[in-house]
This record gives sequence, structure tokens and C-alpha cells, in this order.
Amino acid sequence: MAEASSARRGGLSLTQKIMLGLVLGVLAGAWASWMYPEGVAAAAGARETWLKLFNTGGQIFLRMIKMIIGPLLFSTLVVGVAGGGHAKTVGRMGLRAIIYFEAVTTVALFLGLAAVNLVKPGVGVNLPQTAEQITATPQTWDQIILHLVPESAMRAMSENDVLQIVVFSLVFALALGMLGEKGKVMVEWCETLAEVMFKFTNIVMKFAPVGVGAAVAATIARSGVGVLVNLIWLIGTVYVTTALFLAGVLLPIAWFFKVPIRKFVKMVREPALIAFSTTSSEAALPRALEAMERLGCPRRIVSFVLPLGYTFNLDGTTLFLSLAAIFVAQAGGMHLTIAHQLTMMLTLMLTSKGVAGVPRAATVILAATAAQFNLPLEGVMLVFGVDALMDMVRTMTNVIGNCLATVVISKWENDFSEASDEDLDQALARGEA
Repeated sequence: MAEASSARRGGLSLTQKIMLGLVLGVLAGAWASWMYPEGVAAAAGARETWLKLFNTGGQIFLRMIKMIIGPLLFSTLVVGVAGGGHAKTVGRMGLRAIIYFEAVTTVALFLGLAAVNLVKPGVGVNLPQTAEQITATPQTWDQIILHLVPESAMRAMSENDVLQIVVFSLVFALALGMLGEKGKVMVEWCETLAEVMFKFTNIVMKFAPVGVGAAVAATIARSGVGVLVNLIWLIGTVYVTTALFLAGVLLPIAWFFKVPIRKFVKMVREPALIAFSTTSSEAALPRALEAMERLGCPRRIVSFVLPLGYTFNLDGTTLFLSLAAIFVAQAGGMHLTIAHQLTMMLTLMLTSKGVAGVPRAATVILAATAAQFNLPLEGVMLVFGVDALMDMVRTMTNVIGNCLATVVISKWENDFSEASDEDLDQALARGEA
């Protein structure tokens, strides 16, 4: 929404600034690579100076991102679980919704994992291996389980240990929910903290165009313009895999639950287009609520499932995160075992909950996961540079997935009154849905 208001004032939106930073970074990196080629002794000093300059700009932004991870995850997860009363008030309908959400997002995660391992878009990027190779210290299953439980919440926060932060936050939220009225003060405090972190994130993102440009320039200066081919492969893989998810997962679900597919497509078209064009699920929410109610879902289910899905059912985002995380590992030349990849999927499954309202939430989660698994954060910057092109399709998928979830839960509850074509056409003509 902030980007839309910026555009109305005649200035560049954040997305446009990031794309401009990407272009300038590509040009600067290509210039440095051409002027000071690797292996030429006379150019070695100048090449090293430019690489340090570019790296410094990118590293500053990465440090700013890492700075917000702990308090952001804690506050949003506590508010999402305790603040919304999900742990106590979901009942039968809520339980069914959570089961459905987790099943579908898990499929999305593993579909992205399969696609990135098949296509391997990150192979050949040749990022600097500033972190220890993850395969050097493989963890056994018992070590992985023990690592989930933090010895100290403060230590987990200071080290940005994402899994431990998530476990502490979830248990804290459940305990807070058990307090009932007494816990409202702490819930309100966490809500305030979450709002502060949203504003904090906005401030950090103002530096994003410079950070992205510097990181891309450093990568191209080091590895050459051929890196752009890898990014094109990444974008293409995201779009093709998303199309497979829509056709191979959501469509069969709609058939299984006997959703009126033609009418559903007619009603979800406008919210989906709003989400695609604005890259904002929130912008599409009012129309999505109206459209699902017009389709035949009762208001009590629509008003419960759709907002809940915005926290727990981000199909497009989870698919993107699994794909992008392995892309970053491939770009750093790191071989991840199946055990490490599965652990990473578990981390993404947990950390992607509750931060839907955060600007550029997927980038924050990706950076947190990369830091957790010692992946090169320079790869996150590469992904961030072209994120606007992928954000459109993943946001649209999030909205479509949540609209379908609303109809599925209505069907599951035996409380769906299918609207006639005439009623839907009239509603569309009046602009009511």
C-alpha cells in the first residue's frame, strides 16, 4: 500500500527502486569485471578495492536484515497464536482448517524442493564461500531434535537461531493463551512490538535498493554477467512450478471436494488479479471476502478461514521459499544432504507462519533460514534483486489458495449454498464481487 501511495505522488515505488538498483548493480559489476579482469596482476589491487566497496554495501543491508529477525519472529508468532485466540477458539472448524493448511503448504514446500533439485538454477553462480561448508559437520537425528529446544531464549535471540526462536515463541504463546484475561496485557505488548517491527522493517527496506545493487555488482564483478542466466532460470522455475501446483494440487483438491470450479474461477479472478498487480494479499482481501460469500460460503466461515489462511496458508510463499533456499545453497556451491534439506523445510514451514503483514516478508524469512543453515547471504541478495517478478505470482497463489480453502472448509462443514450463475453475474455487474 505504501508503494501505491508513492506512485500516486509521482515518486518511484520501492519495487521500482529495487529494480533500478538491480540494473545499476549489473552495470557496475559488468564494468568492474571488464576493467579489472581476474588473473591480471596489474588490475588486482583495483579489482580488490571495488569488490570490497561492493561487498560492504551489501553486507550492511544483510546485517540490518539479521538485526530484525529475532524480535520480528517472536512478536508475530505470539500475536498469531495467542492474540487471535487460535489455540482456544478454533474448535472443529478451526482444527479442520489448520489440518488442511498444513497439508497443502507441506505439498507446496516439497514441490518447490523437487523442482529446484531437478532444474538446479543456482549451480554455477560461484558465490564466495564465507561460511563453513554445511556438510562438514552433519547432524544426526537426535542432535537435530535436541537443537530444537533452546537452553536460553536470550542466546537463541542473540544468535538468530530461528528454530529455537520459533519453539520458544510457540510455547510462550500457548502459555500466554492459558492465562485468559490476565494475558491480554502481554498480548497487547506483543502486538505493539510487532507493529514497531513492521515500521522497523520499512526503515530497513529503504536501504534495499543500495544493498541489492551493491550485492549484485559484487557477484557479477566476481563471476561475470553469466550469473543473470541463473536468475532467469530461477524466475522461470518459480513460475512453472507454481503453475504445476495450481494445476496438480489445488485443482484436484477442488475436484475432490466438488467445488464448482467454473463459478469459483469466475469469482476469484478479480481478487487474484489485484494480488498479482499489487503484490499485496491485503489489497485483495476485501474483494476475496465478498467473492467467497457471494459464491455460497457462509459469512461465519469466510470471516474466519480467509484471515486465518493469511497467517497459516501461504501456498505461493512456502513454495517460493523452499525453491529459493536451495537456490542459495546451490549458488554457494554447497551440497545439502537429504537430512539437511528436510530440516530446512521444517524450519521454513514454521517460520513462514504469522509474518504475512510484514513488507517483503519472504525475504526476511529466507535470510533467517540462510543464516540458520550457514548459507551464503549474498545469494539472498541475488534473489531479492529479482524478487518483484516472483512476488506477483506467489501473492496471487496465496490468495487463490486461501479462497479455495474457504470453499473446502464450507463443504467440509456441510454449509455451502452454491449461488446460481444469474446471481453471480448480477453481483459482478453491480461490482459487489
